[in-house]
Amino acid sequence: MLQAIRRFVIDNYLFGEDAKFGNEDSFMETGIIDSTGILELVRFVESTYRIKVTDEEFIPDNLDSVTKLVSFIHAKQSTSVQTDRETPVQFAESSLQ
Repeated sequence: MLQAIRRFVIDNYLFGEDAKFGNEDSFMETGIIDSTGILELVRFVESTYRIKVTDEEFIPDNLDSVTKLVSFIHAKQSTSVQTDRETPVQFAESSLQ
């Protein structure tokens, strides 16, 4: 996951140049990604990792570096798995007959 996100950033924002940026470096502070780029990054993450980023989650603590993004995705995926386990399975009446 970490490498896939790094590759996406390098290919889409650094024009393929494997620039010297660390996984902890802020996308915004270093100028790697601007606010429009963050939207594109979020679309990539949502489609690739099948998660939904809510408006409340759209904050630098979740999205402003490779490391933060990987942690955020792991947290979302584990929450999704827990929610799936806690949601009771409901059957339509016709399937029980």
